[in-house]
Amino acid sequence: MILVNGQPAETVDALDRGLAYGDGVFRTLRTRAGQPVWWRDQYAKLATDCSALMLACHEEAGLHAEVCRVAEAGEGVVKILMTRGVGARGYALPQGQATTRIVLSAPLPACAQAGSPDAVTARWCTLRLARQPRLAGIKHLNRLENVLARAEWNDPDIVEGLLCDDSGAVIGGVMSNLLMVKDGELLTPDLSQCGVAGVARTRLLRAAAHLGMRIHIGRLLPDAILAADEVMISNSVIGVRRVARLDGASWSPAGWTTILNNALYEDLD
Repeated sequence: MILVNGQPAETVDALDRGLAYGDGVFRTLRTRAGQPVWWRDQYAKLATDCSALMLACHEEAGLHAEVCRVAEAGEGVVKILMTRGVGARGYALPQGQATTRIVLSAPLPACAQAGSPDAVTARWCTLRLARQPRLAGIKHLNRLENVLARAEWNDPDIVEGLLCDDSGAVIGGVMSNLLMVKDGELLTPDLSQCGVAGVARTRLLRAAAHLGMRIHIGRLLPDAILAADEVMISNSVIGVRRVARLDGASWSPAGWTTILNNALYEDLD
């Protein structure tokens, strides 16, 4: 089911700025029994991203109702898109124009279903992410870097591709954030220059703090990833998964993925 501004629809205006310029933001979240998982965190991130792009964010109760309306009866995925709405030709911001709000559902992908492997194979991507602090951390609609990076492989056994920025620093995955544990310390890349600061990453950092783990957010190079005791990817649909293989490197389980995955779904607010 698809809702556009609260009404069942399958089309948007051809002059919508989300289509013309990628002028908007989105969230992808998991649902269970018709309810969104981690809703408070998801809405807070949506509102923050909207504010960063000077977009009006739909009020929480109304948006929650729309998510529940489209959600699958069992487990599924809901995507929320907010664009700046219809505008005249040109980059100038339209004055007083209402935003476009799209809420749609999809079945839970196989990689996130019960019984799917808890360890994944990844690869290094050759594409390098551009650094733009103004957009760093925001899940905006301009995702061509991710599209081109994902086009680098078609091996179904490879779940994720890891990306570095144009300075060589590791940023994350095509569809996920990257975390690792070394000597009991949780490390994750700094996302102040580029990348998306996902809700699952935020919750994992919160969970690690509750567990008393040391946390380091900073510039990480590929050699640091290869030297980790355990490497993980995370997003709101798959939760957290252990990286078992990365090109020629491999890791045995060290137990941290299980510990953090269990903590991820606790109410840590």
